Amino acid sequence: MVRFQNQKKSRKNRRVYLSICVFLVILLLFISGIDSFSDSTRRHQKESLERALNRSIVYCYATEGTYPESLEDLKAHYGLTYDEDLFFVDYQTVGANIYPDVTIIEKGAGK
Repeated sequence: MVRFQNQKKSRKNRRVYLSICVFLVILLLFISGIDSFSDSTRRHQKESLERALNRSIVYCYATEGTYPESLEDLKAHYGLTYDEDLFFVDYQTVGANIYPDVTIIEKGAGK
């Protein structure tokens, strides 16, 4: 009789371990999917910010005849908004009629 009871316990233990392993695999897949989605969203936000900056700079040049002197001018007069916690924008003017040097850097991009 004892021989049959041990087999039942070992089968139950295997099922429990298998269930735990399957759950952990599904959890890891879910977490990696969320991480991938987050990276994709951040990449799209950066591309959108680049387009908005270029559009605002060109619009300013078309209406005023000179490029904006600073990033604050773009924010104040042309409605440029972005998440400053996610991105650092380096805006350097070279001259009044030379397209400014704009660099967008993601904050906290290194994992």
